Amino acid sequence: MLVRLILGLLITVAGLAFAARRAVWLSKLIRSGQPDEKRSDVMAVRAKTHLAEVFGQRKLLKWSVPGLAHLFTFWGFVILGSVYVEAYGALFDHDFHIPLIGHWAVLGFLQDFIAVAVLVSLAVFAVIRIRQAPERKDRASRFFGSHTGGAWLILFMIFNVIWTMFLFRGASAAVGVFPYESGAWVSLGVGELLEPLGPSVTEPLETVGLLLHIGVMLAFLSIVLYSKHLHIFLAPVNVTAKRLPDALGPLLPMESAGKPIDFEDPGEDDTFGRGKIEDFTWKGMLDFATCTECGRCQSQCPAWNTGKPLSPKLLIMDLRDHLFEKAPYILDGKEAPEGRPLVGPQDDGGVIDPDVLWSCTTCGACVEQCPVDIEHVDHVVDMRRYQVMIESAFPSELGVLFKNLETKGNPWGQNNSDRLAWTKDLGFEVPVFDGELADDVEYVYWVGCAGAFDDNARRTVRATAELLHLAGVKYTILGTDESCTGDPARRSGNEFLFQMLAQQTVETLNAVFEGREPGTRKIVTTCPHCLNTLGREYPQLDGHYEVLHHTQLLNRLVRAGKLTPVKPVDAGPVTYHDPCYLGRHNKIYEPPRELVGATGATLSEMPRHADRSLCCGAGGARMWMEEQIGKRINLERVDEALGTDAETIVTGCPFCRVMLNDGLVQRQSEQRGENVTVRDVSQLLLETVKERDRTTTEI
Repeated sequence: MLVRLILGLLITVAGLAFAARRAVWLSKLIRSGQPDEKRSDVMAVRAKTHLAEVFGQRKLLKWSVPGLAHLFTFWGFVILGSVYVEAYGALFDHDFHIPLIGHWAVLGFLQDFIAVAVLVSLAVFAVIRIRQAPERKDRASRFFGSHTGGAWLILFMIFNVIWTMFLFRGASAAVGVFPYESGAWVSLGVGELLEPLGPSVTEPLETVGLLLHIGVMLAFLSIVLYSKHLHIFLAPVNVTAKRLPDALGPLLPMESAGKPIDFEDPGEDDTFGRGKIEDFTWKGMLDFATCTECGRCQSQCPAWNTGKPLSPKLLIMDLRDHLFEKAPYILDGKEAPEGRPLVGPQDDGGVIDPDVLWSCTTCGACVEQCPVDIEHVDHVVDMRRYQVMIESAFPSELGVLFKNLETKGNPWGQNNSDRLAWTKDLGFEVPVFDGELADDVEYVYWVGCAGAFDDNARRTVRATAELLHLAGVKYTILGTDESCTGDPARRSGNEFLFQMLAQQTVETLNAVFEGREPGTRKIVTTCPHCLNTLGREYPQLDGHYEVLHHTQLLNRLVRAGKLTPVKPVDAGPVTYHDPCYLGRHNKIYEPPRELVGATGATLSEMPRHADRSLCCGAGGARMWMEEQIGKRINLERVDEALGTDAETIVTGCPFCRVMLNDGLVQRQSEQRGENVTVRDVSQLLLETVKERDRTTTEI
């Protein structure tokens, strides 16, 4: 008894000391990041999120089979902690049991049940890894680029924890010192198998099993701390420290040393974006260290799925490796020798290749799917900010975009006087703001640059305007007082230009809504990018408005009976494409689908839809950049739509409509989808609510 006590304590002290050394090192490294004071607010909400995502495994369960296996494995770690309490107690007292509950058959059953469930889960993980092996599926494998050897080692170590547990408990039962007389069905069964061997075998076997069980756990602890499986300890922290918007939410404003940058008078030492690994916040560094390399983000990324070099997983892994590479200098407070640039061509030693950085559409699929809440999009945009504002290193097409935004107030570079061209020949007068907002005006109809200048988007805003007119909704448009909200500037990293455009628009809207109380400052728009910027990002600049997407408002009008479909739409089978900035970024999934249903159309969903919808390729200012690597994202999405045999592709975003229409035109030139059209949801609805004898202008 004394020998095993000494051995058990010695290996424990040595194991914990080795692990603690690494834990302290990691803690110092992560805390060396820039301040981020917003990660400890609304603690009640954070606690609820922690319970749902850590103990409820909410995000993991979106993938049912591996999610369920992970749920059992996680709870295995939690519940089997009680077995280690019993194991350490047995070092001191053969007859040890946990006070109050130590003989409870239910606890014994639960311990054995979860251990068996973990064994089954290990088999599931093994099958998944074999079927998804990069050697078999290459880039199509979500484990492509991951450290698969380390993953197999972890599965092996978990297996060792389970079998040594049953060896220890079974031998204890055979010796007669097991706390449970019933319930622990597997352990008692093993004990029955061992009992015929006699005390001369089972007693030393119980000691060997006990020390093996403790030793495996300590070895496992060190392996975790020195491997990608750090997430076992860091994920609960990362989940609790996540950003807490509804849906993906707005981009964060630029900060330097934890304080917002004053763009009118920036400090001499202010850091614009992330130009080196030390510029990331502690939450960014925590993100890098938390990555599980599971590849869920990679499997959903539109860039990766079309042959681009961007994998959200590999990007985070590269940043993590670079962080650990520079850690000795960071922790010693020394300047690292001139080495690898954070962003630069791989041939020049760059950590993140420019093609990787600029392939991102900011669709948010990676963030939506990440089980440990890594904020990939924030890191991409922060690196873009540095490249644009400090290095002036960005795709040449963006130079034209920036110039158009700065001089013309719209990405197309059109004259502002053309913003009202869409209102011509509508058959009714579109009210234009004349300097004072009438009391009966409920909404400002934000047309957006696409709605004003793009021919396809004009059809959408005209249809929406006619529907609002038919429903008797009082609204006004701003006409030439409108300007770009700044979305493409911000997503491409030109935060200075975004601030300029956004402040101008906030001043305009605040003047329009002057005297109106919060809750009555209502805006409706057909553009999800405008919706997200006006409603989610302008509060950062003291612009507070209630912003609706046109599908939300139209759906309310249909429900209220103010718009009544009178005939089924003549559109054939319909498939709906979820715009990223409407869906994942703002969780608006049902109103467009309900409107499609109201038109009498038959909806056929694409394989990737709702929160797993594939991006059209336009977001993140990609609308204005050439796509020269791999397959065009819009073609991938159009191919998926054509696979549903739909005759009409509907969407609720002008950018998506442009991309889908361009892709469809190319496929039609190849004799595919020749009878298919792309339309906005509002156009389908208008066709169904027009009075039968009403003559309207073609839209």
